[in-house]
Amino acid sequence: MPKLIFLPHEDICPEGVVLDVEAGTTICDAALAHGIAIEHACEKSCACTTCHVYIREGFDSLTDATDLEEDYLDKAWGVDPDSRLSCQAKVAHEDLVIEIPKYTINMVSEHH
Repeated sequence: MPKLIFLPHEDICPEGVVLDVEAGTTICDAALAHGIAIEHACEKSCACTTCHVYIREGFDSLTDATDLEEDYLDKAWGVDPDSRLSCQAKVAHEDLVIEIPKYTINMVSEHH
């Protein structure tokens, strides 16, 4: 069973956390199921960038990003080559090291 290793994030998981997850699960679903409150303003429908994460190790083991995900990643704050939308990236059989960005852009917020 692959492990998701979340690096410490000041607000969401200050100590960091290691999760055992089933292959085929999205990073976002796994995090939410274990109490890690990754923002997901579009309800995981690939219509925003609030669940943007950096995959610091294991990136190549993930399912490929769709064109739609790539289009949204182009709009994400602080995107880098290791960026994925956690609602779309499915875990395979390799451990992942994940960093949750300090900031996200909520493009579907009613307050903007």
